[in-house]
Amino acid sequence: MNQAKTFFLMVVLTVIFVAIGSMIGGSSGAYIAFSIAVVMNFVSYWFSDRIVLAMYRAKQVSENEAPQLYATIASLAQKASIPMPKVYIIENDSPNAFATGRDPSHGVVAVTTGIMRILSRNELEGVLAHEISHIKHRDILIQSVAATLAGAITMIANIARFAAFFGGSHSDDDEGGGNIFSVIIFSMIAAFAAMLIQLAISRSREYLADDGGARLSGNPLFLSGALKKLHAGVAHTPMNDANPSTAPLFIVNPFSAKGILSLFSTHPPIEERIKRLEDMAHRR
Repeated sequence: MNQAKTFFLMVVLTVIFVAIGSMIGGSSGAYIAFSIAVVMNFVSYWFSDRIVLAMYRAKQVSENEAPQLYATIASLAQKASIPMPKVYIIENDSPNAFATGRDPSHGVVAVTTGIMRILSRNELEGVLAHEISHIKHRDILIQSVAATLAGAITMIANIARFAAFFGGSHSDDDEGGGNIFSVIIFSMIAAFAAMLIQLAISRSREYLADDGGARLSGNPLFLSGALKKLHAGVAHTPMNDANPSTAPLFIVNPFSAKGILSLFSTHPPIEERIKRLEDMAHRR
């Protein structure tokens, strides 16, 4: 279901992109904006692992330095039929973890020292299985494509508003475009819709990773128990120095969004994730 939802949302992003592109002076503006967005996101995708690991001063560890962590990741990677990811530890009291890498052959799993202190061995296995599932299903690639389209839509929406203020909107074929008010309103709605769709795609991938991680670990309650502790742990010790652009990578929102801000969170509601996992356990 979530796979189909992701595909549908990607199609909607593409449709919005084409629609907003037709509102500015011909297709050339859309191509330029899209090309810039592609280049920016390509660089981000290709070097994402190095960038985010450097950002959090993560340290790569060997099997001798973290034998239990290394062994658990190795076992899960073997079950998932992917190469052994690199293992990193982040010195941070906030309990969290993330996966990165452009494909399974370049996978990285990083955990904070905080998460290793508060989780049991089984709960940590549930978290690591979630991250291995992200790597196996190439979620970094999917989210990068979504970011490319959403970023392009935002850029084109800005161009459309600029064109509406300074000369109106028309196509290369001199066909009549919308009036200034319709262009401004539609471009604002398109940019906002693109942001919401990107968030929805991120949430769908989290649900899929929860499901895949539960199956890899062999017990959905491992991850559900971990999520309960992580939710409370982040609320008590949020990762205040985290970069908002990296929030979608983490297994739980490092900022612990509350109230209306939770509507714009890159993660599904923690209560819903736990409920799904517990329902899965009861069906076994």
